[in-house]
Amino acid sequence: MIDINQLIAGFRRFRQAHFAEHDTLYQQLVEQGQTPQVLVVACCDSRVDPALVFNCHPGDLFVIRNVANLVPPREGHSGHHGTTAAIEYGVKKLGVKHIIVLGHAHCGGISALVNTNGVSTPDSYMDDWMSLAESARKEVEVTFSQATPDVKYRECEMRAILVSLENLKTFPWISERVENGSLILHGWYFDIGHGELLRYEESTRAFQAA
Repeated sequence: MIDINQLIAGFRRFRQAHFAEHDTLYQQLVEQGQTPQVLVVACCDSRVDPALVFNCHPGDLFVIRNVANLVPPREGHSGHHGTTAAIEYGVKKLGVKHIIVLGHAHCGGISALVNTNGVSTPDSYMDDWMSLAESARKEVEVTFSQATPDVKYRECEMRAILVSLENLKTFPWISERVENGSLILHGWYFDIGHGELLRYEESTRAFQAA
């Protein structure tokens, strides 16, 4: 377990390592601005940090994190759309060339969706959010009706990635860039139990080892 004092001590080590007299990385990021080429939609699960998983430096990735790494489809402007706004900024303002939807094994949001059979609690923000993956859950229940819960979780985790990829295409400013080749969408799955990365391949319609 980590406590607040450890975080402060960690910051001091970070500051010493990255803001020392001869360190130029953050100075360059301040002066030149951020220019990431890759946007990652990841889960807020504390075990899945994209920068750590992909061994990246500050400024390499534009990361959006939410419960179960879901992307909502294009909707009206009522309400607040944090994930959509961040994706819009990454695509339109930063000009990212790749969007990765990064799912992972042992996702709490997906397991909750599967365990409740898609039944939402009226006052639950999480249940409402997880309904975005309801089509994935229904597909798994039909295709894997006799499977164990662990199999259902894994299959739903993967299929929810595909739902998010399709939802991304509902935004004209994404679909147009995909069609002209200036933006590429990726569906990746991180197996945190085995340290494996799987990538969705359109040609085989399956997730394969990276």
